[in-house]
Amino acid sequence: MAELILQSRITCPVCGHEKTETMPGDACQYFYECEACHVLLKPKAGDCCVFCSFGTVPCPPIQKAGQCCGSD
Repeated sequence: MAELILQSRITCPVCGHEKTETMPGDACQYFYECEACHVLLKPKAGDCCVFCSFGTVPCPPIQKAGQCCGSD
């Protein structure tokens, strides 16, 4: 099994601010507040977390199993 990537560069769709964040290793992150404009990001329709929607790397549950921790 490939090693999990826990760092993802998240980009705010409102102001374009970018920041590299460490993702939780065993869960999805549903909310993220942009430190520049303070907008609260939520996943796009069909995505399980903010990293899958706005990050450079999908969340660890997607990397491990190809599906989100909340998927059936």
